[in-house]
Amino acid sequence: MKIIHTSDWHIGKIINDFSMINDQKYILNEFIKLLDKENPDVIIIAGDIYDRSIPPIEAVELLNEILFKIIIDRKIKVLAISGNHDSAERLSFGSEILEKNGLYIVGNNNLFKKVTINKNDTNINFYLIPYQNPSSVRNISKDDKIKTHNDAMSYIVQNIKEEINKDEVNIIVCHGYVANFESIEELETSESERRLSIGGTDLIDVDIFDEFDYVALGHLHKAQKVKRNEVRYSGTLLKYSFSEVNNKKSITILDIKNKGINIRLESIKPIRDMRIIEGDIDDILKEGINLSYGRDDYLKIILTDDGEIINPMEKIRSVYKNTMVITKKRVIKSDNKDLISKEFINTKDEFELFKDFYEYLDESKLTDEKEKTLKEVIEFSLREEK
Repeated sequence: MKIIHTSDWHIGKIINDFSMINDQKYILNEFIKLLDKENPDVIIIAGDIYDRSIPPIEAVELLNEILFKIIIDRKIKVLAISGNHDSAERLSFGSEILEKNGLYIVGNNNLFKKVTINKNDTNINFYLIPYQNPSSVRNISKDDKIKTHNDAMSYIVQNIKEEINKDEVNIIVCHGYVANFESIEELETSESERRLSIGGTDLIDVDIFDEFDYVALGHLHKAQKVKRNEVRYSGTLLKYSFSEVNNKKSITILDIKNKGINIRLESIKPIRDMRIIEGDIDDILKEGINLSYGRDDYLKIILTDDGEIINPMEKIRSVYKNTMVITKKRVIKSDNKDLISKEFINTKDEFELFKDFYEYLDESKLTDEKEKTLKEVIEFSLREEK
């Protein structure tokens, strides 16, 4: 059996006032092309199908279009769970009717759902665990000891273990921060992921899943394994923050034969990339004008110019129309605490204070022309105060 593991489609996402719906439509149709090449039996979507609990109409229409192409046109089964961004109730509406066509969407009305798919007289058991807050699991279980996400997942998995057939292939699908507690720093996160709780109570111990052949994870946006190769985040199809610019987005493909699982990654190229550019504005504009590819990318521009720039966004977007963020690079080269002491301030006049402050923040010193301008501004201001 061939399975494709994806997660975190975040359909309807908006980044810095830019709607990603056209990018998502493009990448999901590229995903359809990959399906035609790979001909999988099952697709997993491990949560965060939408970016918000009440998605915009264009997001609903896009998901409907893509699922129709997968399930109706290509007869591929889809197993999906709700994530922390989704409305579990909305996603699971009509689930029993949809299952007859091969679409299994599980919201948080159940702790988990078992779906068994048989191919060539071999059963593969999928245990779909929708995203749950610890309080929800505590209420369902009537166990007051459940305080954290780890407690909640431990309770759910323990219930699953009581019924699993270890002679068959057993796959968990879940959504959350699954980590190796012996080396938590190995977990690579990004700015676009919403925290589930504070103080580390959202972390789930990967060892909980030791008895399962594969664990299809959602929530973290970078494709990565957790402790062993068979516990994996598929990551997002697109970059959703500038902390992800160096991430290689991919699709996780599983080829299962008997109890053996072969895992490989396949990349899909987006219609535009997300990048960070640093430099003087004139150099950035000159380079952009001469570019034959990449001018439509989503950009964060870090300007290194000395001095203020009038309307930098307008100038940058005249060349790079999809610039999202512009920041100014400031280099603080001094850690001299005396610069802010009361005694130090009282011994300096206005010009000397500003000059020290400027050189404290900037690598360069004031030029003669800048010193002259500064003195004139200070003298004018002081006259106005009198």
